[in-house]
Amino acid sequence: MKSLKVGIIGAGNIATTAHIPCYKVIPGVEIVGICDRNLHNAQIIASRYNIPYAFGDYREMFEGLHLDVVSICVPNKFHHSCTLAALDAGCNVLCEKPPALTVAESEEMELIARRNHCLLSYDFQTRFSREFLDLKRTLGKGDFGYISHGKAIWLRQRGIPGWGCFTDKAMQGGGPLIDIGSHILDAALNLLDYPDISYICASWDDHIGKKGGIGNLGSWEGTSYTVEDSLFGFIGFKDGTSLEIDTSYALNMREKEQKNILLYGERLGASLFPLEYYDGNKTHLVKFNGEDNPRQRLMDNFCAACRGEQELNITARQGIYVQKVIALLYKSAQGKCPVCL
Repeated sequence: MKSLKVGIIGAGNIATTAHIPCYKVIPGVEIVGICDRNLHNAQIIASRYNIPYAFGDYREMFEGLHLDVVSICVPNKFHHSCTLAALDAGCNVLCEKPPALTVAESEEMELIARRNHCLLSYDFQTRFSREFLDLKRTLGKGDFGYISHGKAIWLRQRGIPGWGCFTDKAMQGGGPLIDIGSHILDAALNLLDYPDISYICASWDDHIGKKGGIGNLGSWEGTSYTVEDSLFGFIGFKDGTSLEIDTSYALNMREKEQKNILLYGERLGASLFPLEYYDGNKTHLVKFNGEDNPRQRLMDNFCAACRGEQELNITARQGIYVQKVIALLYKSAQGKCPVCL
């Protein structure tokens, strides 16, 4: 088994709760360096997780270490520049979602990855949940027939993050759509197999966030709130299929959170969370035992693909498609009119 030496860019929450723990349990994988613009923070995390080297500049990390893999765990604004630097250093890259701030950035990232013969993937871990994998297999068998419509939903009642830069559009590119919405949108589009887009229309609102307050995920300042509270979109595809996307940080609703994908086919329908299949008035609930760890499966696949042992499940080309849909939804919502392709 080929060993992989890993470097982490960004020593924040997503690195410490997700990437580092997952790499730690993959055989033959060693995290040898971590970088953060706050060197002291990088040193603290390196000491906590027994990572040999800490850096304040990723260029120093690339020069000092011979890395096979780099995880990008920084705000969205820096995905593009950090990914290009890692690819130019000859590293395979696992970047946090979304790919970037713009379609052009995501396209350049994919181009440089191909040019340098490196793998580039994104942390869309919903696609590795047990529910999703079962639904994907069922779709692959043709049991649904023609899919007429789908819904992708991730709504929070008062789920505005009270930390980081999630409410800063300049840093993140947007709010719930590009953050939590990108996960559920990516999964839904993968289930539909990325059909050609005919038109997109969307609306958004930001009245709750701009007031500031305290929610289920901490407090936030209204004066610095520059993203949407919610966005509701409709995507029409050239094959006649359609998809709704509902996503919010703040919405006056009963539940604290709703997260789901619904599919309506000519022979079968489904709901992802919990996984249920519908055949007329018959419902089949799929039960799973024990805890699930979709991100671990994602990172297992990524590392196996870096070794040439598996096909990469989440590709840079798929990331471009998701980025394009996000951009068109924002364009329609901002212009208050449909966007036709």
